[in-house]
Amino acid sequence: MKVGDRIKFSFGGEEKEGVVAKIFPKKVYLKVDFPKHKGKLIIRSLAELEGKVPQGKKKEKAKAKKEKKAKTSPPKEKESKEKKGEAERE
Repeated sequence: MKVGDRIKFSFGGEEKEGVVAKIFPKKVYLKVDFPKHKGKLIIRSLAELEGKVPQGKKKEKAKAKKEKKAKTSPPKEKESKEKKGEAERE
């Protein structure tokens, strides 16, 4: 991979094509033309573009966090000052 190469990568569930603008040891900057934003820079990890990282890894972490939250009890609702005042009046 060199600066100026055209690369296809996944973005928003579809394939986009971009031109390599900069290369670093772990990151790649891609220049992509979107309908309303020409020349936008998108940053991707080098491993992701080469296919070494499984695509669903981020989603698995998010699911695990959601499951943890579901296991804990929901936070108690605090009564607002207005509701307390109405309850005392009655």
